[in-house]
Amino acid sequence: MPNHFHLLIYVPDTCEGLNFIPNQNHQILVRKLGTLLSSYSQAINKQEEKSGSLFQQKTKSKILGLDNYPTTCFHYIHQNPLQANLVINMEDWSYSSFQDYLEGESNVCNIALARELLEVPAMRDKFYNESYLVLDQDLIKNILIRKGF
Repeated sequence: MPNHFHLLIYVPDTCEGLNFIPNQNHQILVRKLGTLLSSYSQAINKQEEKSGSLFQQKTKSKILGLDNYPTTCFHYIHQNPLQANLVINMEDWSYSSFQDYLEGESNVCNIALARELLEVPAMRDKFYNESYLVLDQDLIKNILIRKGF
């Protein structure tokens, strides 16, 4: 998106050698993403010989439950450029992982994990058709309200 981006990140409850504490690790992840964005802003400002914020809002995050909420967010993220009238088809937005999931290959996304946790279809046509289904607008409103929009 021209003025924001979305990430859907899976953090396991346990990881070899680490003991994850859900709420505490959530806050650590938010802080680390904030640091990443701050470092990025500083680098761009230095490169462009400017100062100030590149991003209007602080990093926001939401721990998603185990119901259909994560799957809805997954599709919402892919539909975002379409809903904003930036493209005619989701696959035309080059900054999205939609094409990766459509092709079943990615250097960034863990497609196998998404298929397992979010029930993302492996069949190209089925994934494509499901991705274009209209999302439950009440659930979307709930997502936006809970994110503070």
